Amino acid sequence: MIGSKGPRGYFGIGIEGVSKPMNFGNLSRSAYGFGSSFVFTVAPGKRISKPASDTTSSYEHMPWYSFDDAQTMTLPDKCRLVGVELTEDAIELPSFHHPTRAAYILGPEGGSLSPEMQEKCEFIVKIPITYCINVAMAGVVVMYDRMVSLGRFAERPIATGGPKEFLKPHVHGKPLYHGGKRLKGIKGRDRTTKVGKLLGEE
Repeated sequence: MIGSKGPRGYFGIGIEGVSKPMNFGNLSRSAYGFGSSFVFTVAPGKRISKPASDTTSSYEHMPWYSFDDAQTMTLPDKCRLVGVELTEDAIELPSFHHPTRAAYILGPEGGSLSPEMQEKCEFIVKIPITYCINVAMAGVVVMYDRMVSLGRFAERPIATGGPKEFLKPHVHGKPLYHGGKRLKGIKGRDRTTKVGKLLGEE
């Protein structure tokens, strides 16, 4: 779609205690589609190799990591861990401001994130739904919410339907530096014009 752009930054997503490789395959396939930088498992109940559900062969295009437990799990520097769990004090997903650099961790099928993992999380979010959903589906909801809230898309109209105009491509202003030196005397609305004159542009 012209004018649309995904979020800046990066994210990874994983499952703790996953016992069904097909679920992780579904999650990884979706993560690849949403632009995830990596996927991971923590204390998997079964060895994850090449699930048939991963029809995009995402393992060929982004890193897959496997950790023995919450203590040995490592993330990139300044990457913030977000748990997805139905707890009383969890932040409802529509009200959550996603970190620019994030890793999302979901609990196992028919279970919850371990206390150790919840302690490791900087944030816990929950999907406002009346019953539990498939772990791969929950991951899709979280990734979609991240894309919608951090991405650059045309505003929804007040009336039913889509926008009448799409966003125009972002246009960067003139540089503040030239030849390694800061251009002086550039303030306010005249910034673009003044920079053009200092650089000898019409």
